[in-house]
Amino acid sequence: MLMTKERRPAIRTLRGWAISVLQETGAIHECEEHGWAKDRADPHAREHALDIARQEPPEGLSPDQAAEELCEVLDTIGDTCPECPPSPD
Repeated sequence: MLMTKERRPAIRTLRGWAISVLQETGAIHECEEHGWAKDRADPHAREHALDIARQEPPEGLSPDQAAEELCEVLDTIGDTCPECPPSPD
C-alpha cells in the first residue's frame, strides 16, 4: 500500500506569509545589492495585498486578522535599504 506524507506548508510563520503576499503583489521588493525588503509605496499594490489577505487568509485567521497582520508587517518595512548609502538629493 502506497503511503504519502502530508507536505508541510511552504511558509511556516504569519510574517513569512505576509511578506510572500506583499512580494507577490509588488507592494515590496528586495534591495538588489543587500536583500532587504523595501516598501514600494504603491497604493494599488497594497490594496491588492489586503484584498488577498481578506479573501485567502491563512488557516486559523479571520479575514480581518489576516489584513491586520499584513499591515503590521508592512509597517516594519521602510522604503530604503539600511545598508545602502543615502542618495544625494
